[in-house]
Amino acid sequence: MPGWLKITLKIAGALVGLIIILFIALTVYVNYNKQKVLAMITSELNKNLNGTLTIGTIDPTLFKGFPGVSVELKDVVLKDNRWAEHHHTLLTAKDLEVSVNASALLKGEVVINKIDISNADIDLFTDSTGYSNTSIFKAKPKVEKDPKEKQTSSSTQIRRFSLNKVNFVVDDRHAYKLFKFAVNDIEGRLDYPNKAWNADIDLNAMANSFSFNTKKGSFMKNKLLKGHFDISYNYDSQVINVAPNDLNIGDDTFNVAAKFELKKPETPFTINLKVNDILWTSAANLLAANITKSLKMFDLTKPIDVTCDLKGSFGGGGDPSIYVTAKVKDNVLKTQGGTIENCSFRGIFSNNYIDGKGLGDENSVIKLYHFNGTYKDIPFTIDTAFINNLNTPVATGIFRSRFPVSKLNPVIGDESLRFTKGIAELKLAYKADIVNFNFTKPIITGNVDIKNADVNYIPRGLVFKNNSIALKFTEKDLYINNIRLQNGSSVVNMQGKVSNFLNSYYNAPEKILIVWQITSPEIRLGEFLSFLNNRGGSGESNGVSHKNSKTAKARVTNQLNTAFDKGQAELHIRVAKLYYKKFLATDVTADILLADNSMKVRNVNLKSAGGSLKMAGLVLQGPTNNFAISTTIDNVNTNTFFASFNNFGLKDFTSDNLRGFLSARADIKGGINNAGNLVPKSIRGTAMVNLKEGALVNFSPIKSVGKFAFPFRDLDNITFGDLKAQFDINGDKIKIAPMQINSSVLNMDVEGVYSLSRGTNIALDVPLRNPKNDSKIADDSERNKKRMKGIVLHILATDGDDGKIKIKWNKNHKKTKTDDDDQKTDDTQQTPEPKQD
Repeated sequence: MPGWLKITLKIAGALVGLIIILFIALTVYVNYNKQKVLAMITSELNKNLNGTLTIGTIDPTLFKGFPGVSVELKDVVLKDNRWAEHHHTLLTAKDLEVSVNASALLKGEVVINKIDISNADIDLFTDSTGYSNTSIFKAKPKVEKDPKEKQTSSSTQIRRFSLNKVNFVVDDRHAYKLFKFAVNDIEGRLDYPNKAWNADIDLNAMANSFSFNTKKGSFMKNKLLKGHFDISYNYDSQVINVAPNDLNIGDDTFNVAAKFELKKPETPFTINLKVNDILWTSAANLLAANITKSLKMFDLTKPIDVTCDLKGSFGGGGDPSIYVTAKVKDNVLKTQGGTIENCSFRGIFSNNYIDGKGLGDENSVIKLYHFNGTYKDIPFTIDTAFINNLNTPVATGIFRSRFPVSKLNPVIGDESLRFTKGIAELKLAYKADIVNFNFTKPIITGNVDIKNADVNYIPRGLVFKNNSIALKFTEKDLYINNIRLQNGSSVVNMQGKVSNFLNSYYNAPEKILIVWQITSPEIRLGEFLSFLNNRGGSGESNGVSHKNSKTAKARVTNQLNTAFDKGQAELHIRVAKLYYKKFLATDVTADILLADNSMKVRNVNLKSAGGSLKMAGLVLQGPTNNFAISTTIDNVNTNTFFASFNNFGLKDFTSDNLRGFLSARADIKGGINNAGNLVPKSIRGTAMVNLKEGALVNFSPIKSVGKFAFPFRDLDNITFGDLKAQFDINGDKIKIAPMQINSSVLNMDVEGVYSLSRGTNIALDVPLRNPKNDSKIADDSERNKKRMKGIVLHILATDGDDGKIKIKWNKNHKKTKTDDDDQKTDDTQQTPEPKQD
């Protein structure tokens, strides 16, 4: 070994030995001068405190702080001057180890290299007036000192520190903030470049409370925090910056950055968090309870990317500004109203929707941009959706969709409408309250277009083919345009309007009134008779109570059923051709009001059988559909008219027996069954009839008389002058008011009752003279006097045992005196009794 190296090693060894000896000496010095050293440390630390620092004991720890001197302090207590008022101790530490600079200590100075705190409680308290126990660190007023007094200084720089099993609390009751951490372990290293300090900190702590507003709840409640922080502080700007680093919060890893401005009294701060692949519920659970509750209106089954920016101040009250973003792609969104598949959107939460309105639930908003998904296989897009005011949430947005209309069936249920074909296009702006996490009573504006659709209206058993519908929702009204309905061979074009639609739909669907303008080239009423049926297939009729159903679909279905079945419709109809069984009408116009189980018919005008008809009436739905109508008939062809209505139920007098042109006025009540036929014995009312150019063809009751009474007269075709009659209808009985029949074969006075079943009793007074030439008598009075001259048969038409009408003498007829002579004639003695048919 070279000589110079040996000398060097000896010198180095001597120096090390000397240092060790000095270190031992210092340790021994401290150990034997505990009270003096304790007094020095306590005095030094208390110099700049507005309060008191007390230390129970002090013990040196050999070599632990080498080459400095390390002392262990027991039972360290730090209190501010007003502790007796609030009883919040700033620091209570059972174990506090301080490593000081040895050479500085020999000079009477304290330079702290490291502080280790264990088994301690740190309580930073601010009362409701704004006073804080951290005021203990405020600089005392400067006092002029004696220039001869020895000036000492100590370094305020701490190179390293650690905390182990420390409860750290920031309790600010003035600003309603509470931060509580159970620190498992913190290791920190500091260095001091020019006018600044930098710190590297490793954190392992439980966040028991992170409340910026204790009225709203805690962020990150009961979450374990583990991570590294790079922190810097500048003395000039008095800004603390936390560089972006990963921090584990619970089971998720966040990238965290922060900024704190100490220069301002309120201490503004900004905290930025980013996380990838976190579950929606996990992210929501990190926020305050009031925000978590709002976000849990939804759930996403796959992880998402989230950022969160918090901006606030420690000196002011209320919430910080919160701005959360989320990116969602091909996810599954679950809501109280249903599940949305293939869901993608960019979401934002902010509690500062409108600047200047405060930071809180009332001014909070959830924004969803470019929202795409499918609901029950129905694809849709929402350009922008907002949910604002989380106290009373309101959702707004623009909904777009295009899909096969058959996909609506699972949404609306199968109790009212079932679509089998067609395309639906929607563009709707909506605004809806959110109650108990359900969208309630949305206000909708926009358009719905359905084209080439086949739909079955189940309650009435109607099937419409190749239909088109255009719905336009305004803020108040619903317009239904360009509707084309085809049921069988009937084609209906409709334009409709519902005033105050949404208000009525949600609050009283049975009061909805839809006004229709209806035109058609051809309608066959038989294809719509199911409207007269009672509802079937839903509701109470099949044992299902909509009232008790709690599902969203049931609520929608119940409202639709009520609106369809209980709502009112005002129809203004213009039809080119209208068919009902054998009846054909042209140029039909009518005004109809469909209300709950009723149909009011007004202003009906139509042409049929060469004449016209006007009508007004009412139909009440039930097991039997009762009706009341007033009808005016003008100059219709009787043969065609009677045939169209199946002879109005008459059996012995049909369209084959009658010719002429009929005018009539009828006020009738009755019933129609669900097949569209008259209910037997249900008709009541009065009919006034005027028949012109009439002819009675092959009418068997007359021919029965003519077989023996008028064998040489043409009874197959009896022509009439004007025939006027009044009929009172009571069930199956038709009362014939006294009337005169003047014909080409005979004259006749008729009075009595005609029955559709049993009970026919018609009196006929038939003069035997031939009236063939009566038409040549110009004077009406002379013609009337002559019509009953000569022999008069008094005949009674009644029921026979075989159900057919039988003719016999009217023995109870009062005898009358003729105008030509005063001889009283018993008509029953002048002619032999006729043979009964």
